[in-house]
Amino acid sequence: MSIGLVVRSTGSRYIVRSEDGVLHDCVAKGNLRVKGWNSTNPLAVGDRVDFIPQVSDDAVGAIIELHDRKNYLVRRSVNLSHHKHVIAANLDQALIIVTVARPRTSFGFIDRFLVTAEAYQVPAIVVVNKIDDLDEEEQELLFDLVDIYQQAGYRVVMTSALKGKGVKEVKEVLKGKVTLLSGHSGVGKSTLINAVDPELDLFTLEVSEASGKGVHTTTNAEMYEIHPPTVPPTFIIDTPGIKGFGLVDIQAEHIGDQFPEMFKLKGGCRFNDCMHKEEPGCAIRKAVEEGSIAESRYRSYLDMVNGVDEESPYRVD
Repeated sequence: MSIGLVVRSTGSRYIVRSEDGVLHDCVAKGNLRVKGWNSTNPLAVGDRVDFIPQVSDDAVGAIIELHDRKNYLVRRSVNLSHHKHVIAANLDQALIIVTVARPRTSFGFIDRFLVTAEAYQVPAIVVVNKIDDLDEEEQELLFDLVDIYQQAGYRVVMTSALKGKGVKEVKEVLKGKVTLLSGHSGVGKSTLINAVDPELDLFTLEVSEASGKGVHTTTNAEMYEIHPPTVPPTFIIDTPGIKGFGLVDIQAEHIGDQFPEMFKLKGGCRFNDCMHKEEPGCAIRKAVEEGSIAESRYRSYLDMVNGVDEESPYRVD
Protein backbone atom coordinates (compact mmCIF):
# COMPACT_ATOMS: atom_id res chain seq x y z
CA MET A 1 0.00 0.00 0.00
CA SER A 2 1.27 3.48 -0.93
CA ILE A 3 0.15 7.06 -0.36
CA GLY A 4 -0.45 9.13 -3.45
CA LEU A 5 -1.95 12.29 -4.90
CA VAL A 6 -4.74 12.28 -7.50
CA VAL A 7 -3.42 14.48 -10.32
CA ARG A 8 -5.96 13.65 -13.03
CA SER A 9 -9.55 12.44 -13.08
CA THR A 10 -11.27 11.12 -16.20
CA GLY A 11 -14.44 9.75 -14.67
CA SER A 12 -13.78 6.13 -13.78
CA ARG A 13 -9.98 6.31 -14.15
CA TYR A 14 -7.48 8.33 -12.14
CA ILE A 15 -3.81 9.20 -12.46
CA VAL A 16 -2.17 8.97 -9.04
CA ARG A 17 1.26 10.42 -8.31
CA SER A 18 3.20 8.42 -5.74
CA GLU A 19 5.46 10.08 -3.18
CA ASP A 20 8.50 9.35 -5.38
CA GLY A 21 6.89 11.20 -8.32
CA VAL A 22 5.89 8.16 -10.41
CA LEU A 23 2.46 8.30 -12.11
CA HIS A 24 0.07 5.35 -11.84
CA ASP A 25 -3.11 4.63 -13.84
CA CYS A 26 -5.71 3.61 -11.25
CA VAL A 27 -9.35 2.73 -10.70
CA ALA A 28 -11.31 3.26 -7.49
CA LYS A 29 -12.04 0.07 -5.59
CA GLY A 30 -14.79 -0.44 -3.06
CA ASN A 31 -17.25 2.13 -1.80
CA LEU A 32 -15.32 5.42 -1.78
CA ARG A 33 -18.36 7.69 -1.66
CA VAL A 34 -18.28 10.05 1.29
CA LYS A 35 -21.19 9.50 3.69
CA GLY A 36 -23.92 12.13 3.44
CA TRP A 37 -22.66 13.43 0.08
CA ASN A 38 -24.68 13.66 -3.11
CA SER A 39 -21.57 14.01 -5.22
CA THR A 40 -21.16 13.01 -8.85
CA ASN A 41 -17.48 12.20 -8.26
CA PRO A 42 -16.15 10.29 -5.23
CA LEU A 43 -12.57 11.40 -5.94
CA ALA A 44 -11.18 14.69 -7.20
CA VAL A 45 -7.85 16.12 -8.31
CA GLY A 46 -5.87 17.08 -5.21
CA ASP A 47 -7.17 14.21 -3.10
CA ARG A 48 -4.64 12.21 -1.08
CA VAL A 49 -5.31 8.48 -1.22
CA ASP A 50 -4.03 5.06 -0.21
CA PHE A 51 -3.50 3.00 -3.33
CA ILE A 52 -1.99 -0.20 -4.74
CA PRO A 53 0.50 0.87 -7.46
CA GLN A 54 0.65 -0.40 -11.02
CA VAL A 55 3.06 -3.34 -11.29
CA SER A 56 3.41 -3.08 -15.09
CA ASP A 57 2.40 -0.81 -17.98
CA ASP A 58 -0.51 -3.04 -18.96
CA ALA A 59 -1.82 -3.36 -15.38
CA VAL A 60 -4.03 -0.95 -13.46
CA GLY A 61 -3.52 0.26 -9.89
CA ALA A 62 -6.29 0.49 -7.33
CA ILE A 63 -7.31 3.36 -5.03
CA ILE A 64 -8.33 1.86 -1.70
CA GLU A 65 -9.05 4.77 0.62
CA LEU A 66 -9.61 8.52 0.49
CA HIS A 67 -7.82 10.66 3.12
CA ASP A 68 -9.67 13.45 4.92
CA ARG A 69 -9.74 16.69 2.91
CA LYS A 70 -8.54 19.97 4.42
CA ASN A 71 -10.92 21.76 2.03
CA TYR A 72 -12.46 21.46 -1.41
CA LEU A 73 -14.27 23.55 -4.00
CA VAL A 74 -17.62 22.47 -5.45
CA ARG A 75 -20.24 23.60 -7.90
CA ARG A 76 -23.67 22.31 -8.79
CA SER A 77 -23.60 19.31 -11.09
CA VAL A 78 -24.48 20.25 -14.66
CA ASN A 79 -26.86 17.31 -15.15
CA LEU A 80 -28.03 16.64 -11.58
CA SER A 81 -29.16 19.88 -9.92
CA HIS A 82 -29.32 18.38 -6.41
CA HIS A 83 -25.85 16.90 -6.66
CA LYS A 84 -22.51 18.61 -6.25
CA HIS A 85 -19.41 18.20 -8.35
CA VAL A 86 -16.12 18.47 -6.50
CA ILE A 87 -13.81 20.52 -8.71
CA ALA A 88 -10.64 19.94 -6.64
CA ALA A 89 -9.53 19.26 -3.07
CA ASN A 90 -6.81 20.30 -0.60
CA LEU A 91 -6.23 23.74 -2.09
CA ASP A 92 -4.07 26.57 -0.80
CA GLN A 93 -5.82 29.09 -3.05
CA ALA A 94 -7.91 29.56 -6.19
CA LEU A 95 -7.34 31.94 -9.10
CA ILE A 96 -10.37 32.93 -11.13
CA ILE A 97 -9.20 34.01 -14.58
CA VAL A 98 -11.50 36.61 -16.13
CA THR A 99 -11.60 38.84 -19.19
CA VAL A 100 -13.57 42.02 -19.88
CA ALA A 101 -13.98 41.19 -23.59
CA ARG A 102 -13.65 38.31 -26.05
CA PRO A 103 -15.17 36.65 -24.08
CA ARG A 104 -16.66 38.89 -21.42
CA THR A 105 -16.86 37.42 -17.92
CA SER A 106 -19.98 38.55 -16.05
CA PHE A 107 -19.91 39.94 -12.54
CA GLY A 108 -22.50 37.30 -11.63
CA PHE A 109 -20.14 34.47 -12.55
CA ILE A 110 -17.20 36.03 -10.70
CA ASP A 111 -19.27 36.63 -7.58
CA ARG A 112 -20.69 33.10 -7.49
CA PHE A 113 -17.18 31.67 -7.74
CA LEU A 114 -15.89 33.96 -4.99
CA VAL A 115 -18.85 33.21 -2.72
CA THR A 116 -18.25 29.47 -3.13
CA ALA A 117 -14.54 29.91 -2.41
CA GLU A 118 -15.35 31.87 0.76
CA ALA A 119 -17.89 29.25 1.88
CA TYR A 120 -15.39 26.42 1.47
CA GLN A 121 -12.44 28.30 3.03
CA VAL A 122 -10.40 28.60 -0.16
CA PRO A 123 -8.59 31.97 -0.48
CA ALA A 124 -9.29 33.49 -3.90
CA ILE A 125 -7.48 35.90 -6.21
CA VAL A 126 -8.92 37.58 -9.31
CA VAL A 127 -6.67 37.52 -12.38
CA VAL A 128 -7.76 39.77 -15.26
CA ASN A 129 -6.18 38.49 -18.47
CA LYS A 130 -5.93 39.95 -22.02
CA ILE A 131 -5.52 43.53 -20.75
CA ASP A 132 -3.51 44.48 -23.86
CA ASP A 133 -6.40 43.93 -26.29
CA LEU A 134 -8.94 46.53 -25.16
CA ASP A 135 -10.50 49.60 -26.72
CA GLU A 136 -11.25 52.76 -24.71
CA GLU A 137 -14.68 51.60 -23.53
CA GLU A 138 -13.29 48.20 -22.54
CA GLN A 139 -10.47 49.90 -20.63
CA GLU A 140 -13.12 51.63 -18.53
CA LEU A 141 -14.75 48.25 -17.84
CA LEU A 142 -11.33 46.95 -16.78
CA PHE A 143 -10.79 49.81 -14.33
CA ASP A 144 -14.31 49.31 -12.90
CA LEU A 145 -13.75 45.58 -12.42
CA VAL A 146 -10.40 46.05 -10.70
CA ASP A 147 -11.83 48.74 -8.42
CA ILE A 148 -14.88 46.64 -7.47
CA TYR A 149 -12.89 43.60 -6.37
CA GLN A 150 -10.07 45.48 -4.69
CA GLN A 151 -12.69 47.45 -2.78
CA ALA A 152 -14.30 44.14 -1.75
CA GLY A 153 -10.96 43.04 -0.31
CA TYR A 154 -9.61 40.75 -3.03
CA ARG A 155 -6.18 40.80 -4.59
CA VAL A 156 -6.44 41.56 -8.31
CA VAL A 157 -3.63 40.72 -10.74
CA MET A 158 -3.67 42.10 -14.30
CA THR A 159 -2.02 40.04 -17.02
CA SER A 160 -1.49 39.65 -20.72
CA ALA A 161 -0.33 36.06 -21.03
CA LEU A 162 0.56 36.40 -24.72
CA LYS A 163 2.70 39.50 -24.07
CA GLY A 164 4.19 38.26 -20.79
CA LYS A 165 2.71 41.12 -18.75
CA GLY A 166 1.98 40.24 -15.13
CA VAL A 167 3.41 36.73 -15.49
CA LYS A 168 6.15 37.38 -12.91
CA GLU A 169 3.52 38.41 -10.34
CA VAL A 170 1.48 35.27 -11.10
CA LYS A 171 4.59 33.12 -10.56
CA GLU A 172 5.10 34.76 -7.16
CA VAL A 173 1.45 34.15 -6.26
CA LEU A 174 1.72 30.46 -7.20
CA LYS A 175 5.10 29.65 -5.62
CA GLY A 176 5.03 26.78 -3.15
CA LYS A 177 1.24 26.43 -3.19
CA VAL A 178 -1.48 24.20 -4.62
CA THR A 179 -3.60 26.51 -6.77
CA LEU A 180 -6.79 25.93 -8.72
CA LEU A 181 -7.22 27.94 -11.92
CA SER A 182 -10.77 28.40 -13.15
CA GLY A 183 -12.80 30.53 -15.52
CA HIS A 184 -14.79 30.51 -18.74
CA SER A 185 -13.41 28.87 -21.86
CA GLY A 186 -11.37 31.35 -23.89
CA VAL A 187 -10.08 33.53 -21.04
CA GLY A 188 -6.55 32.21 -21.56
CA LYS A 189 -5.98 29.81 -18.66
CA SER A 190 -3.82 27.44 -20.68
CA THR A 191 -1.93 30.32 -22.31
CA LEU A 192 -1.23 31.81 -18.88
CA ILE A 193 -0.04 28.44 -17.56
CA ASN A 194 2.28 28.07 -20.56
CA ALA A 195 3.65 31.56 -19.88
CA VAL A 196 4.33 30.59 -16.26
CA ASP A 197 5.97 27.29 -17.26
CA PRO A 198 6.72 26.81 -21.00
CA GLU A 199 7.80 23.20 -20.32
CA LEU A 200 4.16 22.23 -19.82
CA ASP A 201 3.20 23.29 -23.37
CA LEU A 202 -0.56 22.97 -22.85
CA PHE A 203 -2.73 22.94 -25.97
CA THR A 204 -4.54 26.22 -26.64
CA LEU A 205 -7.08 27.57 -29.12
CA GLU A 206 -8.21 31.08 -29.94
CA VAL A 207 -11.68 32.37 -29.14
CA SER A 208 -14.13 31.64 -31.96
CA GLU A 209 -14.43 34.74 -34.16
CA ALA A 210 -17.96 33.79 -35.17
CA SER A 211 -19.41 33.52 -31.68
CA GLY A 212 -16.94 35.42 -29.50
CA LYS A 213 -17.02 32.46 -27.15
CA GLY A 214 -14.22 30.34 -25.84
CA VAL A 215 -13.32 26.98 -27.30
CA HIS A 216 -12.82 24.16 -24.79
CA THR A 217 -9.20 22.97 -24.73
CA THR A 218 -9.03 21.39 -21.27
CA THR A 219 -11.38 18.40 -21.00
CA ASN A 220 -10.55 17.17 -17.50
CA ALA A 221 -9.20 18.75 -14.33
CA GLU A 222 -5.49 18.07 -14.10
CA MET A 223 -2.69 18.92 -11.67
CA TYR A 224 0.75 19.96 -12.92
CA GLU A 225 3.97 20.65 -11.06
CA ILE A 226 5.55 23.94 -12.07
CA HIS A 227 9.22 24.07 -13.06
CA PRO A 228 11.76 24.76 -11.77
CA PRO A 229 10.95 22.71 -8.65
CA THR A 230 10.36 24.60 -5.41
CA VAL A 231 10.20 23.57 -1.74
CA PRO A 232 7.38 23.01 -1.03
CA PRO A 233 6.41 22.06 -4.61
CA THR A 234 4.33 24.43 -6.75
CA PHE A 235 1.23 22.74 -8.16
CA ILE A 236 -1.49 24.17 -10.36
CA ILE A 237 -4.80 22.55 -11.20
CA ASP A 238 -6.14 23.42 -14.65
CA THR A 239 -9.89 22.94 -15.06
CA PRO A 240 -12.25 22.74 -18.03
CA GLY A 241 -13.89 26.02 -18.98
CA ILE A 242 -17.01 26.52 -16.87
CA LYS A 243 -20.20 27.97 -18.42
CA GLY A 244 -21.93 28.75 -15.12
CA PHE A 245 -21.30 28.33 -11.44
CA GLY A 246 -24.32 27.02 -9.53
CA LEU A 247 -24.24 27.37 -5.74
CA VAL A 248 -24.72 24.31 -3.53
CA ASP A 249 -25.05 23.82 0.22
CA ILE A 250 -25.22 27.55 1.03
CA GLN A 251 -28.40 28.67 2.81
CA ALA A 252 -29.85 32.03 1.80
CA GLU A 253 -29.31 33.56 5.26
CA HIS A 254 -25.59 32.73 5.09
CA ILE A 255 -24.86 34.06 1.59
CA GLY A 256 -24.19 37.61 2.79
CA ASP A 257 -21.48 36.33 5.12
CA GLN A 258 -19.54 35.11 2.07
CA PHE A 259 -19.20 38.70 0.80
CA PRO A 260 -16.27 40.04 2.89
CA GLU A 261 -17.32 43.67 2.54
CA MET A 262 -20.87 42.83 3.72
CA PHE A 263 -19.76 40.57 6.56
CA LYS A 264 -17.60 43.39 7.89
CA LEU A 265 -20.56 45.78 8.10
CA LYS A 266 -23.49 43.53 9.03
CA GLY A 267 -23.06 44.26 12.74
CA GLY A 268 -24.35 47.75 11.98
CA CYS A 269 -27.75 46.46 10.82
CA ARG A 270 -30.66 47.20 13.16
CA PHE A 271 -31.80 43.57 13.13
CA ASN A 272 -29.54 40.57 13.74
CA ASP A 273 -31.38 38.52 11.11
CA CYS A 274 -31.31 41.28 8.49
CA MET A 275 -31.31 39.88 4.94
CA HIS A 276 -30.27 43.29 3.54
CA LYS A 277 -33.35 43.57 1.32
CA GLU A 278 -36.19 45.80 2.56
CA GLU A 279 -35.48 45.84 6.30
CA PRO A 280 -35.16 49.28 7.96
CA GLY A 281 -31.81 50.26 9.41
CA CYS A 282 -29.81 48.05 7.03
CA ALA A 283 -26.11 48.94 7.08
CA ILE A 284 -25.47 47.04 3.84
CA ARG A 285 -28.03 48.97 1.78
CA LYS A 286 -26.71 52.21 3.24
CA ALA A 287 -23.16 51.23 2.18
CA VAL A 288 -24.41 50.49 -1.35
CA GLU A 289 -26.09 53.90 -1.50
CA GLU A 290 -22.89 55.58 -0.28
CA GLY A 291 -20.73 53.65 -2.77
CA SER A 292 -18.61 51.68 -0.29
CA ILE A 293 -20.19 48.43 -1.54
CA ALA A 294 -20.41 48.03 -5.32
CA GLU A 295 -23.92 47.90 -6.81
CA SER A 296 -22.91 44.93 -8.98
CA ARG A 297 -21.88 42.95 -5.88
CA TYR A 298 -25.16 43.80 -4.14
CA ARG A 299 -27.16 42.76 -7.23
CA SER A 300 -25.27 39.47 -7.31
CA TYR A 301 -26.09 38.97 -3.63
CA LEU A 302 -29.81 39.57 -4.23
CA ASP A 303 -29.84 37.18 -7.20
CA MET A 304 -28.23 34.45 -5.11
CA VAL A 305 -30.60 35.01 -2.16
CA ASN A 306 -33.60 34.97 -4.51
CA GLY A 307 -32.36 31.83 -6.21
CA VAL A 308 -31.91 33.46 -9.59
CA ASP A 309 -29.64 31.48 -11.90
CA GLU A 310 -26.77 33.44 -13.33
CA GLU A 311 -27.66 35.33 -16.49
CA SER A 312 -24.40 35.97 -18.24
CA PRO A 313 -23.64 37.77 -21.51
CA TYR A 314 -21.16 34.95 -21.99
CA ARG A 315 -22.24 31.75 -23.74
CA VAL A 316 -25.94 32.41 -24.13
CA ASP A 317 -27.10 29.69 -26.51
